[in-house]
Amino acid sequence: MATAAPSAASRIAVVTGASSGIGAATARQLAAAGYRVVLTARRKDRIEALAEEINTAGHQATAYALDVTDRAAVDEFATAFKTIGVLVNNAGGALGADPVATGDPADWRQMYETNVIGTLNLTQALLPKLIASGDGTVVVVSSTAGHGTYEGGGGYVAAKHGSHVLAETLRLEIVGQPVRVIEIAPGMVRTDEFALTRFGGDEEKAAKVYQGVAEPLTADDVADTITWAVTRPAHVNVDLLVLRPRAQASNTKVHREL
Repeated sequence: MATAAPSAASRIAVVTGASSGIGAATARQLAAAGYRVVLTARRKDRIEALAEEINTAGHQATAYALDVTDRAAVDEFATAFKTIGVLVNNAGGALGADPVATGDPADWRQMYETNVIGTLNLTQALLPKLIASGDGTVVVVSSTAGHGTYEGGGGYVAAKHGSHVLAETLRLEIVGQPVRVIEIAPGMVRTDEFALTRFGGDEEKAAKVYQGVAEPLTADDVADTITWAVTRPAHVNVDLLVLRPRAQASNTKVHREL
């Protein structure tokens, strides 16, 4: 499927980071719920394949290759719409697990740019379109890392605290506008890429994150939660929803069967 800017429609849902994991699962579920889904990510081939899958299933999806940290590209993307109904700010990720004393500033900067500035870029560019819809929803997919610290997570924790504060502040600032601001904060989620990316492709380190945990959350679990929150009646705002697997009581307290 060729990458093309979508035409405006009243029930459009834009999902960032839709090439894998939570983003891809969310796109599938929102499409099944009746939204015309716009898939954005840097990996054009991935989102085009997903759009084709969704369309073949009888739903509606369009792929649009986009780097959320490129503000000029984001602004150009936004011109494709008159209104949109939902923006799911899912693009993000973690890099490294070094202590603050030795963490790589480049990794910290990249995490902040993706998790915070990327969310800011899309939200600023599309907020007028969400308001124009008369019933818009901004979703920020943060993390339990945005609500509690843990050793070795300084850069990621700082970035996710940033995305949490962005959502909380935006909600205060636009109260009275026809737009909800929802924050979904997942705990331990096992996806194909999250831990592997964090540890630079080291499969052994990535596997240890989930070692002994019987049932970490899945991307579908989080997508189901996002879709549920988005499809509540328009007057119902799910300000913050934290979800973890039963085996995880906090960022640092996890039951492992070893």
